[in-house]
Amino acid sequence: MADLQDEPHSVGIGAEDLPAPTVVAGALDRAAVLLSVHPVADGCNTLVWTLRQSPYHDIDTPDIGVDTDIPRLRAGGVGAQFWSLLTPREASESDQVVSDTLEQIDVALTLMRRYPDGLRLALTADDMVDARNRGRIASFLGPVPGRTLTDSLGALRAFHALGVRILAPAGAPWAQEGLTAFGHEVVKEVNRLAMLLDLTGCPPVAACQLAGASKSPVIISNTAAAALNPHPGNVTDEVLLALRAANGLAMITFDAARTGDSLHAVADHLDHVRAVAGPECVGLGAAFGTEPRNPRPAGLTDPSGYPLLIAELMERGWPESDLSLLTWGNAQRVLRDAEFTSRAAQHHRRT
Repeated sequence: MADLQDEPHSVGIGAEDLPAPTVVAGALDRAAVLLSVHPVADGCNTLVWTLRQSPYHDIDTPDIGVDTDIPRLRAGGVGAQFWSLLTPREASESDQVVSDTLEQIDVALTLMRRYPDGLRLALTADDMVDARNRGRIASFLGPVPGRTLTDSLGALRAFHALGVRILAPAGAPWAQEGLTAFGHEVVKEVNRLAMLLDLTGCPPVAACQLAGASKSPVIISNTAAAALNPHPGNVTDEVLLALRAANGLAMITFDAARTGDSLHAVADHLDHVRAVAGPECVGLGAAFGTEPRNPRPAGLTDPSGYPLLIAELMERGWPESDLSLLTWGNAQRVLRDAEFTSRAAQHHRRT
């Protein structure tokens, strides 16, 4: 690809505790080559919350106390990362939700400043490419919780001004079983600002309605196929078909409770989403960024395992064109489509 760096970073496994690959060495070598040209754009990493609780972690060096650091991101061929700004705890007051979110943003921006040689704040699809060309991992901020928005869009515009590019409606009173009038206003403003809606955790009815209401693609930043595992956090085929109709993106997690405890199980979920939603609507959102508590599928315990997964998909017959969409192309497309929708909306306002 002409818009990627001429001398890409080398890609390796990196994690000493990974099991021996079950894929043939040739596939693993081909996976490394593919990732050097089409790096992973990972849709979900919760490291910001982890660092807020345990700020002593240094992600510039391998750190056994957390599953994400810059060396392992590079070893896995990660070229872009969406850093989740959600918190696992539920604040009871809306003011507290806003305060928690602002603190998350502050920690994330501090992370970019602390590691300028590894991470680069990205606001647009062009920034995503530019960061990679400069040997940095493009870093997008979001999602932030939709609960921060009550009866005013001012908070949304303020988050956008701070660099946030993704909003998660799950749990917001305006997007429960269906969109309220204010919810429709939120969707319009998200489209105007070139932000993305992350439907992770939304009930199927609300997810389908949001996907239909948005003029730009929506994403589900970390999920798996409910048809294979009826976990409440997994996406139904109904929602996958709505994503397909909306040119959206379902990004598959590496959470063993949702996918199963093996790399092969994760590949099964990717196969299913690709079959139902199409190759243009499937991506990767591992949900790394935790301290070593969450069970992970064998072989995918940290970001350095990505080449193993790509090699497995090659062995299953995925063509390079579909793999390049899975890793990089689909994430870049939804960002560019959101920007196109934003320009069209702003032009319409002026005329």
